[in-house]
Amino acid sequence: MSFLNGISIITAMVTPFTDDGQVSFERLEKLVEHLLANGTEGILIGGTTGEGPTISEDEKIELFKETVRLVNGRVPLIANTGSNNTAQTIAFTKRTSEISGIDAALVVVPYYNKPDQRGMYAHYKAVSEQGGLPILIYNIPGRTGAQMSVQTADQLALLPNVIGIKDCTGVTNLGQLVAGTKDLDFTVFTGEDEDAFAAKTIGAQGVVSVSSHLFGLQIKEMYRLLDQKDVAGAAAIMRELTPKGKQLFAQPSPGPVKAALNHIGIEVGGVRLPLLMPTTEDITNLINILNL
Repeated sequence: MSFLNGISIITAMVTPFTDDGQVSFERLEKLVEHLLANGTEGILIGGTTGEGPTISEDEKIELFKETVRLVNGRVPLIANTGSNNTAQTIAFTKRTSEISGIDAALVVVPYYNKPDQRGMYAHYKAVSEQGGLPILIYNIPGRTGAQMSVQTADQLALLPNVIGIKDCTGVTNLGQLVAGTKDLDFTVFTGEDEDAFAAKTIGAQGVVSVSSHLFGLQIKEMYRLLDQKDVAGAAAIMRELTPKGKQLFAQPSPGPVKAALNHIGIEVGGVRLPLLMPTTEDITNLINILNL
């Protein structure tokens, strides 16, 4: 049985930086404690929200190690190890697998080179067999330019080391993924905060969330109400969260969520180029809408 069973809220954690743009382990400690006190049941390290594209492999390894130390087994940890190069992904996943305390690897559908479905299947099969860690598929065509089909994901779910998916292609596909893998030890997560409620109601495990940096307890309460069949109460929470979640993506992420965290005293610094932080005016508008 997968360690993900029973886990509904995974936070796609930002990577804290110092004021001069270096990874800050001092700020990481405060961030981790904040997340664990506010509904986070699992942490994704170095993903899109964690600025994985602009963090070097060596920085990621140190970030993984320090997060393991700080979390100390309290929640599962998933490390982003994917790239658009299968050999590189295998090598980095192997390197990451040597860190005791990393429970799985998130592997994105290869971007830019646009593999077809056969290529995607072969990529994940190779990584799952050679990488040394359980694999979660990350299907986000809006960023990669390539979309994994539900049928390919269903085929990959049959592989013993492919344990779940973070899917960002909408509720229709989420429902099909749930139906196609319901008899397997395979967990389906939405990667979109705005689908957190709908995903759970159609049988998905939960959400890999950005909003949980700020509203994790509200998401947790929403899921508690759904578990108790209080759909109306859960829906009321989702209606309140939706405009807030959208505002966290009104400018390139993770700038808005980092600005919001800095505002509430969880210092995480800025972002790395080519991203920029929101303007002062945008931050004022953000904080007003988030009601922080």
